[in-house]
Amino acid sequence: MFRHEGGSGRLDQANRLRRMMTVPEATAPPDHPAAHVIAVVSGKGGVGKTFISANLAIALSARGHRVVLFDLDMGLANTDIILGVEAAGTWPEVLGGRRSPGEVIIQGPGDIAFVPGASGMANIANLSEFERHQLLAVLEEIESRYDVCVLDCGAGISRNVVTLAASADTLLVVTTPEPTAVTDAYATIKAFAQERQCADTGMGGSMGVIVNQALSRREGRDTYERLASVAARFLHVPVTDYGYILADEHVPAAVRQRRPVLLDYPRCAASSCVMAMAGRLSRELGRPEARQSLFYRVISLFI
Repeated sequence: MFRHEGGSGRLDQANRLRRMMTVPEATAPPDHPAAHVIAVVSGKGGVGKTFISANLAIALSARGHRVVLFDLDMGLANTDIILGVEAAGTWPEVLGGRRSPGEVIIQGPGDIAFVPGASGMANIANLSEFERHQLLAVLEEIESRYDVCVLDCGAGISRNVVTLAASADTLLVVTTPEPTAVTDAYATIKAFAQERQCADTGMGGSMGVIVNQALSRREGRDTYERLASVAARFLHVPVTDYGYILADEHVPAAVRQRRPVLLDYPRCAASSCVMAMAGRLSRELGRPEARQSLFYRVISLFI
């Protein structure tokens, strides 16, 4: 994406980006708090990451938060299918300058805002300087309108996923009780722990686990405890229990109907689990915290 430049060229580019981050006091929004960023990740596909991202965003909106959901899966973007919406534009089109941020932010079900993704999105670590300007425009839009930003990140631990999601205020690692999924979840926790240790920015908040498709409350709890114990022993990293979602036949039924389960089956077991999870997160959102805005945290990854 970037053309080859010598040492002085790279230095000039870094200086230009730093100047871009210097926002005059008169133009900064003084009273608007930074958006709380919740990144939802998984070590492998097929564990319900997108299902959780979409329904959690709706549950937080029901609790009175202004929520925007981003589909940042750069390989297989499909959050629009879970929500049952048609995308007029996508996040990559904004970065390419073909659409404005306002053109791609659409109204989703449950009174959430939604920014669709697309397959084949450019590696976020290799954006051109023009694309970075477009990214800044999107982030400014977020800061002015919403107080919660849910990122549905791609599965796996690719560099672009780890770099972006590691700066979130809350990082949710989704797994199922299957041994292969638990192993991948541990690898994901390890990758993010190492990223946060290496970053010299002080970024990163709580890291937690969500156990999806648990056959019982006991299985959900046991799966979390195994992961948390291993992370504490070998990584010296605290892992928060953000709950479990019981296996529920209503979930695949809702997916086939292209509807969020929380809206079509609000009293089913899976919906109750999502609402309990949102309740815990909502209480955390209510805590007064001094944190950098998403605008500054993400752009600092590039310089």
